[in-house]
Amino acid sequence: MSDTLKIAAAYVRVSTEDQTELSPDTQVQKIRQYAKTHGYIIPNEFIFHDDGISGRSTKKRHGFNQMITVAKTDPKPFDAILVWKFSRFARNREDSIVYKSMLKKRGIDVISVSEDVGDDKMSILIESLIEAMDEYYSVNLSEEVVRGMSEKVRRGQAVSAPPIGYKIVDGKFLIDTDTEPLIRRIFNEYLQGKPTRKIAIDLNADGYTTRRGNRFENRTVQYIIENPVYAGFIRWDIDGRGSRSYYRDNKEMVVKGTHEPYLDAETYQSLQARLAEDKRIHKKYERNAATKNEWALRGLVHCSACGGTLCMAASGTSVQCYRYAHGKCDTSHSITVNKLTNAVIQSLKDGLNEAALNIEFSAPKAEITVDYEKQIKREQEKLERIKAAFVAGVDTLEEYQINKGKILGTIAELKIQQEKEVPKLNKEDMQKEVKEKMKNAIQLLESPIASEEEKNAALRAFVSRIIFSRPTSSVSIYYFI
Repeated sequence: MSDTLKIAAAYVRVSTEDQTELSPDTQVQKIRQYAKTHGYIIPNEFIFHDDGISGRSTKKRHGFNQMITVAKTDPKPFDAILVWKFSRFARNREDSIVYKSMLKKRGIDVISVSEDVGDDKMSILIESLIEAMDEYYSVNLSEEVVRGMSEKVRRGQAVSAPPIGYKIVDGKFLIDTDTEPLIRRIFNEYLQGKPTRKIAIDLNADGYTTRRGNRFENRTVQYIIENPVYAGFIRWDIDGRGSRSYYRDNKEMVVKGTHEPYLDAETYQSLQARLAEDKRIHKKYERNAATKNEWALRGLVHCSACGGTLCMAASGTSVQCYRYAHGKCDTSHSITVNKLTNAVIQSLKDGLNEAALNIEFSAPKAEITVDYEKQIKREQEKLERIKAAFVAGVDTLEEYQINKGKILGTIAELKIQQEKEVPKLNKEDMQKEVKEKMKNAIQLLESPIASEEEKNAALRAFVSRIIFSRPTSSVSIYYFI
């Protein structure tokens, strides 16, 4: 035992992929035994844990990231990090090299208490070999797991969490009596002709939520209708990723399952045919010839219930809250384009006689020759990048502080210049200037020869947003200058 005791940190990690590793308590016990015989003291606040987390990435390893953050503080908080095995520190050689190099610069060693690699030059090769073997084991284990799960799918067995409407018991999907009425309601209502958007709205109104506790959306209902699990099949992504977004890359396996289905094959196929027809008629983001053209109020009018933008409907003659169209808003704000435009024109005319308008901004952006907001945003993005470089160990604390000071100084200078270029207007001048633009906009909006693009541009020059209230059939206009 050394005559001079040194401070050490302990890092303990267990994952769900390795059934042979020691428990967290046992790892701590082994590490403390090593520390006692090798002259280290481990304060309780320097014991860091990650439970049930893979070592192939550091992104979700909060205990590891906290340890690294502490290790970067001055003065140096500990002399070594003790782990049961090097694989607990990292199973990715790139991460291992980056973090060990950063720690080494600060005089902090990473020591495996069960893998004595020595301290001579051969230890470098031995440690690298151990890390390479750990990474190989991790990758190979992942491949074996995917291979085993794929084989289970071929036999029609469940390998993933069940969709809503099912529960899993002894590795098999069983109909969940608690959520069965919800699933049957969705299928029955769609078979009866109710649109998926209306189904989602009604489910939300009745207090239903998804398995994750979220509100139903149009796409949520569509995904349930499309899911072959409800027809008695098991679906699995060949790459083992399993997310619904991956089922669109034509790499999935779909085989007959062993569970009880909600739908027979004929009903399921009829549902898919109807859904395909609905998607063909209402293609995503597609607009017909009428709605492809500009309209004067495009992007300016918002729903009073949820704040969503009112967008042109498929008919090309009316608008609707886009969130309502996706089942996220409970209040319809449908109104014809002509009625809405006339209401806005009348509100502008009324505003000419008002003493005080809703003016939200004091900076006439159109007169600013330099886009200071954009430059300031770029500098703020630089701040994030140098912070990431510091966290990754690329920059030292001193380098980070120097770079941070330079960037903050640049931001301060940009804000000073921005302030100089903004003319100071009193409230009376602002009201007067807005009303002059209102007069020009009214003339354009009522002109039979002005294009919709010209009308929209005229409004965007001084209108911040327009709030339309369906219950009161009124509009409120907010201006900027």
